[in-house]
Amino acid sequence: MNFKTIDDLDLSGKRVLVRVDVNAPMKDGVVTDTTRLSAVGPTVRDVLAKGGKPVLLAHFGRPKGRVEPSMSLAPIAPALAEAIDVPVKFAPVTTGPEAEAAIAVLAPGGALLLENTRFHPGEEANDTGFAAELAALGDVFLNDAFSAAHRAHASTEGIARLMPSAAGRLMAAELSALTAALSKPERPVIAVVGGAKVSTKLELLGNLTSKVDQIVIGGGMANTFLAARGAQVGKSLCEHDLAPTARAIVESAAAAGCEIVLPVDLVVAREFAAGAAHEVVAVDACPNDAMILDAGPETVKDIARRFESARTLVWNGPLGAFEIPPFNAATDAAALKAAELTETGRLLTVAGGGDTVAALNASGAGARFSYVSTAGGAFLEWLEGKTLPGVAALAVD
Repeated sequence: MNFKTIDDLDLSGKRVLVRVDVNAPMKDGVVTDTTRLSAVGPTVRDVLAKGGKPVLLAHFGRPKGRVEPSMSLAPIAPALAEAIDVPVKFAPVTTGPEAEAAIAVLAPGGALLLENTRFHPGEEANDTGFAAELAALGDVFLNDAFSAAHRAHASTEGIARLMPSAAGRLMAAELSALTAALSKPERPVIAVVGGAKVSTKLELLGNLTSKVDQIVIGGGMANTFLAARGAQVGKSLCEHDLAPTARAIVESAAAAGCEIVLPVDLVVAREFAAGAAHEVVAVDACPNDAMILDAGPETVKDIARRFESARTLVWNGPLGAFEIPPFNAATDAAALKAAELTETGRLLTVAGGGDTVAALNASGAGARFSYVSTAGGAFLEWLEGKTLPGVAALAVD
């Protein structure tokens, strides 16, 4: 897909509406993780460098079209200013004369953050009237919120149809990374798909089997595949009713030339607790009173060998119960191997999804991947092969 970026636009003297993602975690009114805020920086600074006036549109939480003081963006503004090293003013409105006035008096070198777009029912309804009210505030629109691009909302999709539009720096980086990983990848391509349940990743697996050469199945999902081929999984998390579905996925993957890779050994324990007594067993030897909580060392060696022969890696989901040591071992080891290959230029690595980001960061490998997406649902829907409305609205011939 072709799309314009900041480099394709003349922003000098323009009011530049920028859809950003500042949906950061907060506690007692204070932002506790500024990762998403920092990601806003490159676009805002580039808009300023090109002589534009950045006006930021964003949502926070799920107020369902009502004004909810606890979901105001007011506390975000100072944290955002610190994170991006740019003065950020806050306007307690989203549209209308008061917003226009705040934009008019915005000092050069600064940005303006408007109030939560989701305080308006027209936002999630993608109401054309509300989109027009937003568009009236600016001359150019930049969408820099890939994480919200899977929603056809007024501030992500509707507004892009009404004015000159392009992708912000973060959006462009996301699209470039995902295109390199799946649309035009260097082969062989290997995917790691983990998580608790197969039922939540059916569309993902269905799409990947036709796009990648191997899929490593990890986490609780692997238990369902193992049980489907007759292995005992004890008290492990397992969707036994999806055994026919798991077998069908393996068969359809084989028909498409894609190999489904399952663990060859397992780490099991009798309790789900940090430091719990555990042991390594063969893939078909899980005791009846135990549960599978991680992949074993031979599985890690197998995955490492596969990574070494691949050129592109897409990662979504952990290999085990990474939150509780020592059941983070397989995820950490595989992630660090992927990071090593990335740094030597042998592997392009693209990862995303909430648990994935947390797992990779915990292992110390996240910063060493080619690209780690901060998006959750949008990243997953892209991997599933779905069209993202906010991205489609930026497409040019």
